Amino acid sequence: MKPEQEDVLQALTDAAKNWIAMDGLWFQAVEQAYGMDAALAIDRQVWEQFAVIEARRIKKRLFLPVNGGLDALEIAFNNWLVSRLNKLEILHPDEKTLIVTTKTCRVQAARERKGMPPFPCRSVGMIEFPVFARTIDSRIVTTCLSCPPETQPGTPYCSWKFTLEGAG
Repeated sequence: MKPEQEDVLQALTDAAKNWIAMDGLWFQAVEQAYGMDAALAIDRQVWEQFAVIEARRIKKRLFLPVNGGLDALEIAFNNWLVSRLNKLEILHPDEKTLIVTTKTCRVQAARERKGMPPFPCRSVGMIEFPVFARTIDSRIVTTCLSCPPETQPGTPYCSWKFTLEGAG
């Protein structure tokens, strides 16, 4: 890789770190002032809108087709801003299923470092992941396999299953 390309990738990673830091700081400010329930309610509203914005921009930038299916979703997840920071495992067990598991989570690690309880992100993920996936392809149905506060043994953070329905 050329030094210029490395510089661009480092700048992108730094921007992703700044973005996730800002997201965490505003969330913690709302959490401290109004409590976890209020912070989660606002967070769900934000992610419902942001997931569409991010997915549309990825689709446009990468010329993903309207009904690109799970292949397009996999490409989108690999180009998702948070994938610059969190290690994702993406499995394609069959032609109608994609499973995305977060192996490292910067948000949870930051809360742990600060002595805070784990972020109960399931209710936010139940908005963010389906909206993101449906924006990539409206035929995709999302199922939560594991997500704090309800994680399954052996899953470090969250895991989501995406199923392509109505495809020939």
